[in-house]
Amino acid sequence: MSTTRRIVVDTDTGIDDAHTLLYLAGRPDAEIVAVTSVYGNCEEEDAARNIGYVTRLLGLDVPVFRGAGKPLEGAPHIAGYVHGLDGLGDRGFDRPEPPDAGEPAAEALVRLARENPGELDLLALGPLTNLALALRIDPDLFTRYRSVVLMGGSGPYPPPGTHLTVDANVNNDPAAARAVFSAPRGELVMVGVNVTSVTLLKEHAIAALRAAGTPRSRFAVQILDSYLDFYQQHWGRRIIPLHDPLAAGILLDPGFATEYALGPVNVVWHGPQARAHLMRTADGLPPAFPYEPAPPTKVITAVDSARFVADFVEVLTRP
Repeated sequence: MSTTRRIVVDTDTGIDDAHTLLYLAGRPDAEIVAVTSVYGNCEEEDAARNIGYVTRLLGLDVPVFRGAGKPLEGAPHIAGYVHGLDGLGDRGFDRPEPPDAGEPAAEALVRLARENPGELDLLALGPLTNLALALRIDPDLFTRYRSVVLMGGSGPYPPPGTHLTVDANVNNDPAAARAVFSAPRGELVMVGVNVTSVTLLKEHAIAALRAAGTPRSRFAVQILDSYLDFYQQHWGRRIIPLHDPLAAGILLDPGFATEYALGPVNVVWHGPQARAHLMRTADGLPPAFPYEPAPPTKVITAVDSARFVADFVEVLTRP
C-alpha cells in the first residue's frame, strides 16, 4: 500500500481550514484528490469560493464539489464573528466561484469511495451534513474509505469542574453527527476540541510564519487577524488553536496522537449545545445513564502538541 495518503477533504473553509489545505499541500506524503464544500465557518458559497482561492494559490488542480448549505434540521450557525463574514478574515480577496464539478458533494463522496475502495482517506473539517447525506445513499460508505478522520467531538467526559470548549462542528448539525457516529466503518478517528483547543500556535510560531515570506506562510499570516481578534478574548494573548490542521496531521502521522481510547460515541445535549462524547468518564468508567450502542470510534485523548506545531510551521515556511 502506498505511503502517500490520497485525501478527500470536506470543509467549511474558514481560516484554520485554509491553513489545513496549505499544510496538506506542503506535505510530500499527502495528495488532495477532491474537496467538498459545506456551510459552517461561513456560508457554503463562501466555503466553495475559498476552496477555489486556496487551491489556485497552491497551483492545485482538484475538483470541487458543492455541498450542503444548511443542517439536516434547523438553521445553520455561521461563525462569521470568528472567521470574518467571507471565512478568510474579510481581506478582500478576489474569490470567483470554482468550476462546477457537476455532482453534489454527497454523491461525489459515495462515487469516489466506490471507485477507489480502501485507497482514499476522508478528512471532515466542518459540520457533518455532507457525510450524513452520503450515508443515506450508501450506509456502508465508511467501510470503503481507508479511514475517516474528523475534526469534531469533545473526547471522553472531562473531570468534574472542567470548562467545556464549544464543539462547533457537531453543534451545527447534531442529527448528522449522530448518523456518522452510528454508521458502520473501517476506521473512524475523532480529533476533538479536547485536544485541538490545547494545540496552540503561539506568538513565536506566528512570528516565524511572518518572517519566512513564502507564499504559503504569507497567506497563512494574512488571514489570521480575525481569528486572533476572537481568540485573544480567551487568553488575553494573540494566539490560536490549530483545530483543523491537527486532524490533518494525525491522519498523516498517527504518532502525533500519544493516547487514544476506543468506544461508542453519542451526541448529547449540554443545555442548548450539542456535543459528541466518548461514552466514558475521565476515570474510564461508563457514564451514569443509559446510552446508545455504536461501533467503536478511535477517540484521540492526548497529543504531542509541540511536535505537531513544529511540523506545521516547518511545512508552511518551507521554501
